[in-house]
Amino acid sequence: MRSSRRKGRRRAGSSEAEFVYVVGPEPNGPSGAQPDKAGEPVGGIGPIVALEGLARDYETPAHTVEALKGIDFSVERGQLVAVRGRSGSGKTTLLNLIGGLDRPTAGTVRIDGSDVTTMDESDLVRLRREKFGFIFQAFGLIPILTAAENVEIPLRMVRAAVNDRKQRVGMLLDMVGLSDRVEHRPHELSGGEQQRVGIARALANNPPLLLADEPTGQLDSRTGRSIMNLIKQLVASEGVTAIVATHDSALIDLADRIVDLRDGEIAADTG
Repeated sequence: MRSSRRKGRRRAGSSEAEFVYVVGPEPNGPSGAQPDKAGEPVGGIGPIVALEGLARDYETPAHTVEALKGIDFSVERGQLVAVRGRSGSGKTTLLNLIGGLDRPTAGTVRIDGSDVTTMDESDLVRLRREKFGFIFQAFGLIPILTAAENVEIPLRMVRAAVNDRKQRVGMLLDMVGLSDRVEHRPHELSGGEQQRVGIARALANNPPLLLADEPTGQLDSRTGRSIMNLIKQLVASEGVTAIVATHDSALIDLADRIVDLRDGEIAADTG
């Protein structure tokens, strides 16, 4: 089972980027796979992500754009993988295909052993709800909702009990250091705080896999590093696997593995 309570505290006089995360036991979430012990990888046996011959073409009036060209790689459970590349290298396309948000032109995507490329739309919806937490560059928060209400959205979608929702939301916001921002709306939060809300929301249903597309792209370097540090700590403490697309070289050293994309192909892979 996952650990039960997470407390966040700031060092005296510390900035947002120096936030200290203290991990303790946590109650079971309402859904999703869970590790047997705190910090153990979530899920079954074998790679959580396996890609074979993955290709994605886009047709334009002038020509065919080959966004991905026969990608082969797998991701083991409990890893923080950074996918690095310039704009147009195929990072976002890769994450969209892994997350079942797009379909490949050729090749296969397997998540926890299941072939995503053969699933119909209802199966894809279920897969995204149960297996993935998505973290977006632009935060993706609903402006009229409070931090707590934004985090609660995935729990409402799976019809979790009211008391379970409140407990889970409170624990998650505490875990990311926002227990004092529960009733604040996005415009009342800093960029780093908004992204922490986004991370808490991504974790709401205990997904085994986090996909983050340029999660620090709208943040200054110091705050961006604190967000990347938080993701790294969650991989270690929650047993999740994270794939983060970034072009920020300053954050790469925090990853367990680095995959370099160039013109739709893997140019280098430290794994």
